[in-house]
Amino acid sequence: MTDFDLKTLPLAELKQLQKNVEKAIASFEARRKAEARAAAEAAANQHGFSLSDLAEAASAQKPAASAPKYRHPENPEITWSGRGRKPKWIAEALEAGKSLADFAV
Repeated sequence: MTDFDLKTLPLAELKQLQKNVEKAIASFEARRKAEARAAAEAAANQHGFSLSDLAEAASAQKPAASAPKYRHPENPEITWSGRGRKPKWIAEALEAGKSLADFAV
């Protein structure tokens, strides 16, 4: 690697150097991605699949919905899994002095 003092370079040369470095980094990353894609394709082919088959299968999988843990006392169709933000009806009941156990399924 060439040693040179960046402090002595004029601004125009520094900016050109910066552009060259950015291009070199982008080119390096593109080569690495292509190598990784080729390796992944080869691994998929060894098992009788294409990489696109595996990608489609992975994107088709949906996370399983959580089972309800709490049910609305007046409308049993309204439930809450206990995950995420508390529904308004739970928050209001808790403020009124009730506990989550009162709504357990």
